[in-house]
Amino acid sequence: MTTIPSAPPAVVRRDAEARATARAAAKAVEDYGPLPLGQRIANLIFILVPLCALVWAIVYAWGVGVGWTELGLMTGLYLVTGFGVTIGYHRLFTHKSFRTGPIMTTILGVLGSMASEGPIITWVAHHRCHHQHSDAEHDPHSPHGHGSGFKGLVKGFFMSHVGWMIVGGRRDLKKYVPDLEADPLIRRLSNMFLVWMAISLLLPAVLGGLITMSWWGAFLGFVWGGLIRIAVVHHITWSVNSVCHIWGSRPFDSHDESRNNAIVGVLALGEGWHNNHHAFPTSARHGLKWWQFDSSYLIIKAMEKVGLARDVKVPSAERMAQKAIA
Repeated sequence: MTTIPSAPPAVVRRDAEARATARAAAKAVEDYGPLPLGQRIANLIFILVPLCALVWAIVYAWGVGVGWTELGLMTGLYLVTGFGVTIGYHRLFTHKSFRTGPIMTTILGVLGSMASEGPIITWVAHHRCHHQHSDAEHDPHSPHGHGSGFKGLVKGFFMSHVGWMIVGGRRDLKKYVPDLEADPLIRRLSNMFLVWMAISLLLPAVLGGLITMSWWGAFLGFVWGGLIRIAVVHHITWSVNSVCHIWGSRPFDSHDESRNNAIVGVLALGEGWHNNHHAFPTSARHGLKWWQFDSSYLIIKAMEKVGLARDVKVPSAERMAQKAIA
């Protein structure tokens, strides 16, 4: 009886490593690629419709002006839904930089959903993926790696700002959110995203109609407090992905190209201190200097003082000194 000699251990190990590498490559191909056509069309509609409403409103208001009711509805809903994104979607659900109870979790989840940037779980998955691969190959919205020179800069800005939602990239993101998938409350809030978005459009229309006691007032409330407000929130939020990875200062070593940008810092309710955030992602405070205005953190601190937030995380002076770029 002839026995077949076994392969040397080194050869077996190399074969196993080669198979593992091949499986990982195949999995990467499955995880990356164009989004389904229906999702790409839906994303395009979300991007274009609010912008079209803004163009129409500018033409309509030219020489006439905009009423205080419309401006009030737009500004008020911009703030409450914007804080829903910055405090809820970002600092609570994504990075767990503080803890709160089910009532505040629900309020922040609903307000964040009313910003119309996607369901909680999807938004968080993309953002956690961004942090894991920040400005590297698999970052879903980095402005870098799109070529050199002015053309590369323009393409990178466009792709990081809105293009990534149309072209697509990462498809299987569930591995980034097992904690949220396992939470019944967050899962339910996330699944009801379309309901919360519809309310965010209906509410300003109802308020505009009641304030002016007219159907035209309701329509203008829908346009300004609904569609235009969504456009403003969207593009300020997306500026954190684009502007804050190109222009600004880098006081901390964050292993990527994240930047602090004062203009975005104010407009995005504290999110524009982006290099600070990437250096200390679990910090509830993004504006780490006294002059770096962070309205979202001020609200979190107020919540903490009245017992609505606990375990608020902020980096120590020693940690900041360790990461500071000399």
